[in-house]
Amino acid sequence: MAGVYIHIPFCKRLCAYCDFYKSVRLSYLEEVVAAMHRELSERRGYLRDQRIETLYFGGGTPSLLSVEQLAGLKRRVEELFDCSHLGEVTLEANPDDLTRSYLEGLRKAGFNRLSIGVQSFDDEELRWMNRRHTAQRAEEAVREARAAGFENLTLDLIFGVPGFGEEVLRRNLERVLALEPEHISAYHLTIEPDTALGRKEARGELCAVEESISEREYALVHETLTRAGYDHYEISNYARPGFRARHNSAYWQGREYLGIGPAAHSFDGRSRRWSLDTVESYASGGEFRFEQELLTERDRLNEYLMTHLRTAEGISFREMGEQFGPEAVARIEKEAEPLLLQRLLSSTPKGLKIPAERFLLSDHLIGMLFEPGE
Repeated sequence: MAGVYIHIPFCKRLCAYCDFYKSVRLSYLEEVVAAMHRELSERRGYLRDQRIETLYFGGGTPSLLSVEQLAGLKRRVEELFDCSHLGEVTLEANPDDLTRSYLEGLRKAGFNRLSIGVQSFDDEELRWMNRRHTAQRAEEAVREARAAGFENLTLDLIFGVPGFGEEVLRRNLERVLALEPEHISAYHLTIEPDTALGRKEARGELCAVEESISEREYALVHETLTRAGYDHYEISNYARPGFRARHNSAYWQGREYLGIGPAAHSFDGRSRRWSLDTVESYASGGEFRFEQELLTERDRLNEYLMTHLRTAEGISFREMGEQFGPEAVARIEKEAEPLLLQRLLSSTPKGLKIPAERFLLSDHLIGMLFEPGE
C-alpha cells in the first residue's frame, strides 16, 4: 500500500513559527491546481505499489481551496491509481475556513478526516503566533465539523512557547480534551532561522524556553493526554484506540508515497525525490523540476532507525535482520547496551524503543545508533 500527499502551498497569513514552503500569492492558486492535475498524470508511474491507502492534503492551508477544487484533485487520484483500498482522506484546515456548507461539501466529496490547526486556545498566544483565528472560532469549527458528520478529527497544539508557560498550556489541554477529538498532535515549538521568530531570535529579541521548562511542559502534555485515554504512539502524536494517523504512520513505517506540488517530497522505497519548484515556476506550465537522492544501504538503515524509534513500538530486530542483515542487528544491540543501562532505551519483546518519557531526547539517542559514514 502507498500514500499520496498533495502540498497546497498557499496561506492568507504567514504564521510566525512556520518554515514549510508557502506563499501568500493567492492569484496563482487556480494555475497551481491545474498544474497538480498535470503532475499527477505525468508521475502516475512513480510508485511501484499503485494501491493507494491514504490521501493527504497538507500545506500551507489546503482549506483555502474550494470543495470543487479539492474534490477534483481527489477524483484525479482515483482515476490514475488503484483506490479500492483508500481508507483515509485527510484535509489540513484553518478553523476560519470551516463553515457548515464547506464541511458538508467535503464529506459529500469523500473526505473523512480533518486535521484542524488550532495550536492554542489562548487568544494572546494565537496573536503571538500570528494565527488568523480565535479560540472561540476553533471551538465552533470543531462543533461544525461534528454536525457535518466528521467522526475522525485531529487537533494540533503547540507547547514550549516563550512567555506563556504551564498555566496557559494546562488550560489549552483542558479545552482540547473537552472537544473530544480522536487524535491530538502536540508539537514543541522550534524556532527556525527563516521565520519571523527566527529573525527575532537573531536580533536578540526572543529566546527559546529553557530545557527544564521544555521537560516540564512535555511531561504535562504526556501525562494529561495519556491519563485521558490517548495512546502516545509517536513523539508528537496521541490517538484514541483505532484512530492513529494512517498516512503519517506510513512515513514512519518506511512505506512509499508520492508527493505532488511545489516543494513536495516523494519516496519510492529506494530513493527520495523533491520538487524544486516555487509557486511561480510550478504554475508556469513548464517542465516540473526535481532533485533526487538514491539511498545507500547505510542511508536506509539510518532512516529505519530514525523513523521507527520515533514510535512507541520502536525497532524490530527480526525486521532489521531481514532488511539489513545480522551484522547490523549485532551492532545495534552492542551500541544500545550503555543506553539500556542508563534507561535511555528500553527492551521490547521485538527489539528496542525509546521510553515515552525520553522522547525529547530522541534526536540525540537516534544519532548515537546511526551507522557512521565512511
